[in-house]
Amino acid sequence: PSPRSCQPNGANEEALRYEIEELRQKDLALDQEIAQLLSEGYSLEELEKHISLLHEYNDIKDTGQMLLGKLAVIRGVTTKQLYPEYDLELSD
Repeated sequence: PSPRSCQPNGANEEALRYEIEELRQKDLALDQEIAQLLSEGYSLEELEKHISLLHEYNDIKDTGQMLLGKLAVIRGVTTKQLYPEYDLELSD
């Protein structure tokens, strides 16, 4: 059972209210960020394209990290030790 299921109903409801409020605040912050970008001349289509490209980049990066991890296991080294071999920066 999750920790929440062990809490009394009042505590569980309070935790849910808190989470809902946090999500509302995040939603508001994102709406404000979108409004700011639109006011700077970006279009919704352009923003959606950038988001799509970021998702694609993250998927490719995750795949690369997974492959580096598997190669590191095969070679018996750490992933960090492979970075110089492939001209990668630790911040990559």
